[in-house]
Amino acid sequence: MITTEQREKVRGWFAGRLPDDLFEELVEVALDREEITVIGRIPAPRLAGDAGPAEQEAAVEGRVREFRERTREDRMAVAREAEHRFGRKVSWGVECAGRRALFTHVAAPVMTRLRQPERQVLDTLIAGGVARSRSDALAWCVRLVQQHTDDWLGELRASLEHVQRVRAQGPDAQPEDTHEEETHDENGRGQGTRDGEG
Repeated sequence: MITTEQREKVRGWFAGRLPDDLFEELVEVALDREEITVIGRIPAPRLAGDAGPAEQEAAVEGRVREFRERTREDRMAVAREAEHRFGRKVSWGVECAGRRALFTHVAAPVMTRLRQPERQVLDTLIAGGVARSRSDALAWCVRLVQQHTDDWLGELRASLEHVQRVRAQGPDAQPEDTHEEETHDENGRGQGTRDGEG
């Protein structure tokens, strides 16, 4: 379980370490055991007042691509430091004109055992064309749960953090450390699936 304090420390580190001119605003720093995802806001492209939806979409896509290429070296330098410090891969994304685009991500495999009624749910999603495979169907179910139970999950996380704080006050308490896993090479090999760039 990652505590609010750990999340704040990671966000604070990125807020201090990122070049001042990289983002207009640091929108989000999300983390779990494998990955830190950094999302920043970039300026929207300037368009004529009569620009249609297709032109707006193409302009935003072009702005995101330009930002990604221009800032690659700076972002990779920060990612190498963060991966060494926190033991997690770093993924990047931007918000531009209300649209969010992720450049990279870790797709971590999760193994589970399911009974027949649960497998039938996944197979129904496949038969209905919602998913291509059982793993794809399971990911779809997780996204659906996430959409509809954010409040409940938030309360559960808060409860877990309270339990952790109480445990930390016990006689065997040890200092917290956000560095939980060894780092991999700077190109992200050997952990999940990435698109080859950060």
